[in-house]
Amino acid sequence: MMSKTSKRPAIVPPTLEEDRAINAAARTDPDAQPLTARELALMVPMRALRGRPKAKARKHLVSIRYSPEVLAYFRSTGQGWQSRMDGVLREYVKNQSLSDV
Repeated sequence: MMSKTSKRPAIVPPTLEEDRAINAAARTDPDAQPLTARELALMVPMRALRGRPKAKARKHLVSIRYSPEVLAYFRSTGQGWQSRMDGVLREYVKNQSLSDV
């Protein structure tokens, strides 16, 4: 039967006196100064910095079927082939809009 007690040592927080001594020692280190109110206000949560920036005009995920020849061609153009395909389709739409005028 396994014991339910933890094998990890208990974490004992410093006393108020010890905490004051630790903070006083830290303030003497020129490389470890507390942040100013302005610096704290400029901080951004790490979660907000992850991933690529949100696009102004977001794209929509759709499922579509293309002929094998079309896919083979665009894939053969290398990395970024989907963006190039999107560009070709956008150019087509732009040209169609101009010819309708």
